[in-house]
Order: sequence, then C-alpha cells, then structure tokens
Amino acid sequence: MNDLRIVPATRGMEQSRTMENILQECLNLAAAGYKEVTLLGQNIDAFGRDMVPKRTFAELLNFLDSNIQSKMRIRYVTSHPRYFSDRVIGAVANLDKVCECFHMPFQSGDDDVLRKMRRGYTYDSYMRIIQKIRAKSPNSAICGDVIVGFPGETEEAFQKTLQLMEEVKFDNLNTFAYSPRPNTEAALWDNQLPEDVKSDRLQRVQALANKHGAERSQRYLGRTVEVLVEDANPRNPQQQVMGRTRQGRQVYFDGKLDELRGEFVQVKITEARTWSLMGELAN
Repeated sequence: MNDLRIVPATRGMEQSRTMENILQECLNLAAAGYKEVTLLGQNIDAFGRDMVPKRTFAELLNFLDSNIQSKMRIRYVTSHPRYFSDRVIGAVANLDKVCECFHMPFQSGDDDVLRKMRRGYTYDSYMRIIQKIRAKSPNSAICGDVIVGFPGETEEAFQKTLQLMEEVKFDNLNTFAYSPRPNTEAALWDNQLPEDVKSDRLQRVQALANKHGAERSQRYLGRTVEVLVEDANPRNPQQQVMGRTRQGRQVYFDGKLDELRGEFVQVKITEARTWSLMGELAN
C-alpha cells in the first residue's frame, strides 16, 4: 500500500539534518567541482519539524541559496501534498539556485481511493496546490507519480485520475500498477484487481502521460535555455552531449564532452520530443 507506511516501516522515523551540516556538504561538493545537488527526503516538506526550534524546508532553501557563493543548481525530491507549503513555491520562484521543478506525487484522482491510501488530501486540495504553482512560478515543471489498480479502484475512480492528468498536464509522470507489499494493510484486502485490468489502466495512463509530455516539450521550441552538460549522448557519443534545463528536461546538442562536461551553456531548442529536446549551442 502506498502510504500505510511501507517507507517509514523500512527506514524508520524521519530525522532532519541541521541546515549548517547540509550547507557544509554542499560547499564541499562545490569545492570539488560539482555544479548541482539534489536534496533527498522521504517527505522533504517535513524537514525541520523535529528540530528545536522548528525549521521549515523553505528556510533551508533560502539558507543554502544565500550561503553558496559559487554557481550551483539545487533540486529536491519528494514533496507530499499533505504537508506542502506555499513558502516553498515562493522559494522556487524567487531563488536563483533553486531549480523550477516541483515533484508532487498524486497517486490517484479519486477521493475515495486517496482516503483508503491515507494520503491526507483530496482531488480539490491537490489542484489548489497546482494552481498556486502555475500562478507564482509559471515556468516551472510539474512532475508526479500515479498508482493504478489500487484495491477496489473502479473504472469511475480511474477516470478521475485521467481527469486530474488532463487538468495538470504533467511535464513528467512516473506510472505504476499496484502490487501487494508485505506488511501493508491493502495487501490483505479481498478486493484486489485482476492483472489484466491493472495492465490496461497502466497503458492508458502512460499513453496520456506521453501525450502531455510532448505538449509540455513544445513550450521550449525556439527558446534559448540554460543547460548543465552532464554526459555524452549515448546514441551519438562522438558528436553530441546531453544536459538538462533548470526544469529537468534532457537536451541533446552537438559538442565535445571533454570541453563541455560540467559547464553551463546556452542552447537554442530546435526540436521538441516527448521527454527530451534537441538544440544547438547559442554561445
């Protein structure tokens, strides 16, 4: 089951590191030549709730942005809609080092399924978060996770998931079919769905996610964007490199890896694909 509590049961209760400790690790990485860090948490929005005095994740983002002097990108995963703070939207919208990307798993669009998952939010409360992101940080990417075939999920409930996807149009969506996990309540329920139903629904959400991914890629076409070069294009390693935009979209363009790895470059986007972009150096 998604949130009855396989992760805490496996990893234990959440513990926040101090902001100073996190900053020092970032500074050490910057000194070693790293240009991007990802803050990883079981529920990143819960950062600081176990501290005295309490801190917030938005405070951490502001603290890092203010105290890292070198050019560095900051990403983070994963947010939980139940605990998400408007202050994080403001941080992403206003801080230079924090990348414009929100990973916001929704898991289902049906309120009854969400209640059974014990997610702690509804379709409407999730969409209010999305609307705030679009209003305050319109250039941001929004990514998510979805589970289909949860025990007892009806076709009507599944249609609400598709409806939510149509409203949001995710830049990227991680899709999963429910599978029983040991030590979870839902694994013992007697309303498990047949595998063919779960497979069919997974294919349908993946097809819709692909459609939306292609639509979201189109917004980059003709624009010049900042790309951090990471590696060679595995399909054309001698002539092309691969990097990512601040929103996390992969970009492929002509260049030599030994000259460009770890560099921030400006790339004009010439072709938009479902999950990636093609471009040419603009500087």
